Amino acid sequence: MEITIDSHSGFCFGVVYAIEVAERELGKNPKLYCLGDIVHNNMEVTRLKKLGLEIINHDDLKLLSDCKVMIRAHGEPPETYQIALENNIELIDASCPIVLNLQNVIRQGYLEMVEKKGQIVIYGKEGHAEVNGLKGQTNGTAIVVGDPGDLPLIDFKRPVRLYSQTTKSFDGFHELVKMIGEKMAEARPGEPIDFKWNDSICRQVSNRSGHLGSFASRFDLIIFVSGKKC
Repeated sequence: MEITIDSHSGFCFGVVYAIEVAERELGKNPKLYCLGDIVHNNMEVTRLKKLGLEIINHDDLKLLSDCKVMIRAHGEPPETYQIALENNIELIDASCPIVLNLQNVIRQGYLEMVEKKGQIVIYGKEGHAEVNGLKGQTNGTAIVVGDPGDLPLIDFKRPVRLYSQTTKSFDGFHELVKMIGEKMAEARPGEPIDFKWNDSICRQVSNRSGHLGSFASRFDLIIFVSGKKC
C-alpha cells in the first residue's frame, strides 16, 4: 500500500499562529480558556486540552470573570470584547490578521451603507464562527449568502457591498459578483447601480483547490483528517 501526504496539506498560517499562542500561554499558566475549538482537528484539540486548554462557548464566557480567554483565528464580534471588558476577562487575541482586516473593512462598508440605506452581503456559511464575527461588525444586519439560492434575500434596487468569508470558493465568489451585478441592472434598467465587492478570500486556502484536484487524480482513496465543527 502506498500512502502519500499532500505537500499542501496542514493548517493555514492563522491556525498555526493561534496554536503557537496557546502553547506559549499554557507554558506560563496551567489553565487557558478558548472560545470554540482552536482548530477543526480533534486530535490537535485533545493534545492542547492535555496541556490545560479548556474549550468554552459564548454562554460559558458570560459566566466567567478574572481569567484569560483566547480568541481563535476565526475572530469574534464586538459583543465578545464587550463581555470581556465587563467581566474583567483578559483576552488573548489570536484572530487571523486577514480576518481582522476584513472585519475592519466590513465595519467601514457598513457605516457607508447606513448612510446610503444599502446592504452588506457576505458570501459565507450562516452560523460559521468567522461569519458571526463579520456580521457583528454590522450589528447583525448583514445578509449571508451561501449560494445563488440565497440571492432573493437581497433587495437589488438598493446599494450593495459584497464581501466573502476568507475560506470560501474563489470561483463561487466571482460567480455571485456576476449574478448580483446582472440582477441589479435588471432591477433598475438604464440607471447606474451602486455595487462594490471586496475579494477577501485567503489565497493560501483557495490556491489549494486546483492542486487538490491534480493530487486526488493520482490515488484511489483520499482521506481528510479534520473535524466537523464550525
